[in-house]
Amino acid sequence: MEKVFLNGEIIKAAAADVAITDSSYLYGIGLFETMRAVDGTVFRLNDHLRRINTSAETLAIANRYTDEQIRQGIDEVLTANKLNEARLRLQISNGAVKPDGTTTTNLLITATDFTPYPAEYYEKGVRVTLTDFRQNPKDPFCGHKTTCYGPRLTALKNAHEKLAAEALWFTTENFLAEGSISNVFLVKDGQLYTPPVQTPILPGIARKTVLEIAEQENIPCHETPLQIGDLLEADEVFLTNVIMEVLPVTSIEAHTVADGKPGKITKQIAEKYKVRLNEKRD
Repeated sequence: MEKVFLNGEIIKAAAADVAITDSSYLYGIGLFETMRAVDGTVFRLNDHLRRINTSAETLAIANRYTDEQIRQGIDEVLTANKLNEARLRLQISNGAVKPDGTTTTNLLITATDFTPYPAEYYEKGVRVTLTDFRQNPKDPFCGHKTTCYGPRLTALKNAHEKLAAEALWFTTENFLAEGSISNVFLVKDGQLYTPPVQTPILPGIARKTVLEIAEQENIPCHETPLQIGDLLEADEVFLTNVIMEVLPVTSIEAHTVADGKPGKITKQIAEKYKVRLNEKRD
């Protein structure tokens, strides 16, 4: 049976529970990180912790756990489930409300076997849809990985029903933002383009890795506002997150991207990403 780390203890998943007054349960006010463990080490854990800590401070979500305590919890849950290659979820929310109105912290860490996306996705590329939902730059939760995730999952479900792998979001001002669960990159004339963090979008961990790879490989990269025309005129399109890594997009709705095959720069970045993933580092 799967075991989880909850508030300092390793317990069976079936025995784990949180208070009904928890902020995530009542209001969707919580944060989470989806992480990838390779050979027992979480890829870029420092970046995941930095992002969740920054969001917790910005959104006033209590976190009484230190980075070292979270690291220990991750090691314990991997060991308890006997996992080296794993998909992990770290979640923090305000716990039970005390009589004086203050809150504690709920820290939950889970780990399951890592299941990659189908190999065919990388060989042939995937199709994406354009959701009618809009990302509002005035939404205080925008750019943070919160547990208020219903709209994202609804858009993704709609995409899957149309036999697409992901749904791309635009802002209320019609700028390209991101996927429901991914960041998006375009290639045009040998140069890389991606929406800036200020769009706002989630500052993805895989996104950061791709930007570093582009710099090392001398691929010009621009973090700049993009619109539908940029997307449809791109020579290559790909998506990133720490689970999918670098996923080529070969069609957008009924539109075929270039020749309908994963592009040269996408393949180059995907190969270098694999190298990064297998390096022994945080």
